[in-house]
Amino acid sequence: MNRKRLFVIGTFSLVIAAFVTLVAYKRFRTVIAGPRQLAVVVADTDLGVGARIAPADLRMAEYPAESLPEGTFQGMADVVGRGVITPIHKNEAVLTSKLASAKAGAGLPSLIPSGKRALSVQVNEVISVGGFVAPGTHVDVLLTGRPMTSGAQDVMTTTVLENVEVLAAGQEIQQNPEGGKPRAVTVITLLVTPEEAQRLTLASSEGHIQLALRNPLDGQHQDPKAVRSAALYHMEAPPPPTTAPSVRHASRPAIVQPPAVYVIEMIKGDKRDSVKF
Repeated sequence: MNRKRLFVIGTFSLVIAAFVTLVAYKRFRTVIAGPRQLAVVVADTDLGVGARIAPADLRMAEYPAESLPEGTFQGMADVVGRGVITPIHKNEAVLTSKLASAKAGAGLPSLIPSGKRALSVQVNEVISVGGFVAPGTHVDVLLTGRPMTSGAQDVMTTTVLENVEVLAAGQEIQQNPEGGKPRAVTVITLLVTPEEAQRLTLASSEGHIQLALRNPLDGQHQDPKAVRSAALYHMEAPPPPTTAPSVRHASRPAIVQPPAVYVIEMIKGDKRDSVKF
């Protein structure tokens, strides 16, 4: 009887020990092996804005599944051929938020969101703030000119657009109008609404435009008032043009017409008499 009891107790102890050993083994194996890994698509080189992704630009890499950001890809076929709308650095995971839609293609058109327009203006080094106007920065567009409603000497500067995003900045070769070799000109492409595109086009033809670089964290619209040239010299603004007063002619005295004269002729035999009234 005692042997059976000891056998049962021994068997039960072995079962408990085996269970504890199995649980401890699994826990230690998880700690040693680390978190679960997942293969995702990463960039094998730096990818700039507007680039079309090729197979040579990608590779697969394993990342901890628990710390992966949203929007990763598990297959290169889902990424190849799509355009880049936000710079992607080497060894960085490719995310959906950094790519244009699958049918948008690459280049500048893929960077234009719905309801926006891309409009390019020709500038020089001064207007482009010494080359610091780069893709992704924000600028204000200022116009200097003479409004048609003011005097010929009334030069004004006003802010046409505020907080406009720069899509692209580069140079293109144009023929020199004065003859000689072609020259390189700087072209800035801005992301604007259809109404802003009309205002910018009109401003480019009305006078001289200037770009003012903004802090990317400053998104306020201040709507500053226009500045007249007289304000630079602490002078009062010229009065608005007035129309010449109309000259009234002196009233002329009315011409009094003499009353009409009526003549009555009376005939008596061979005599004729006339009576006037």
